[in-house]
Amino acid sequence: MQPWIFTSPASRGIGLELTRKLLSTTKLPVVATARSDVDGTKSRILQGLDVDDKRLQVLQLDVTGKKLAMHSQFPIPISSPIQSEQKSRPEPYESTPEDKLASPLTDIYLSIHPTTDEKSVAAAASHCTAHFPSKSHYLHLAFCIPGILNPEKSPAQIDYAKALETFKVNTLGTLLLVKHFSPFLPRKIVDLSSSLSSSSASSSALPASAVFALMSARVGSITDNAAGGWYSYRASKAGVAQLAKSLDIYLKNTSAEKAMCVALHPGTVKTGLSEDFWKTTPKEKLFEPEFAAESLLGVVRGLRMEDRGRVWDWEGKEIPP
Repeated sequence: MQPWIFTSPASRGIGLELTRKLLSTTKLPVVATARSDVDGTKSRILQGLDVDDKRLQVLQLDVTGKKLAMHSQFPIPISSPIQSEQKSRPEPYESTPEDKLASPLTDIYLSIHPTTDEKSVAAAASHCTAHFPSKSHYLHLAFCIPGILNPEKSPAQIDYAKALETFKVNTLGTLLLVKHFSPFLPRKIVDLSSSLSSSSASSSALPASAVFALMSARVGSITDNAAGGWYSYRASKAGVAQLAKSLDIYLKNTSAEKAMCVALHPGTVKTGLSEDFWKTTPKEKLFEPEFAAESLLGVVRGLRMEDRGRVWDWEGKEIPP
């Protein structure tokens, strides 16, 4: 059995750096995703790395459902393709820090759809099924990290459209990744030790068991909530922690000790999501994406069976539910 790795999304920030480190510290094939600009994302991931570029596949996958026209390709044909429209530049949809870092667009735009796009998730999963058949391959490590932030200081600031989008991306987007990619995890009968040895993977660079890691946040903890605010973001990330626990219970039955699910908190990372808070965050608590990625990989590598189904921060400390 040949193991492989999955990161989604990987176009920038933590996902980009996780993918780069996994390529440089293992010999496994890596599947990464990008909402758009697939070719550009692949170039950014491989920049400066001395690795076989054939190990990396970048697929189009968009959990937001808001399809903006970009020069990218679907991994496999998808029915009912969306047709582009020539029109003047529209106002950005519910502008968020994530949008600020999006690739620039010119005059060509696609229709904006307000629903989470399961078709692109299913298409990417179908591509992986074709390239990594279950009889000969299994998913050893996955990082599912979609996220947007629309902070509210008071209930009066809650905006229905923004709150709905927060849940669609942070919670439902992660849920769809779980639905379509957790089936690639190893079953009870898979011999992980021989699989990793035969793949020439460094045992120190990978966890002993397969890990499906979701991106939660400390503010998703009910116990740890002493400040309030950030209503939609807190609730959406609390949902991710619950999802990690539920998936792990399922994996106990289907994979036993061969696979687990955990949720992770990277700290405050210097990405588009936290851009509005860079100036107010102490320098020692504002992390570069490279540092966050290395820290999270270290946490995942050190996971034990008793750590499964829980939320861990970048230092390897448990965050209570």
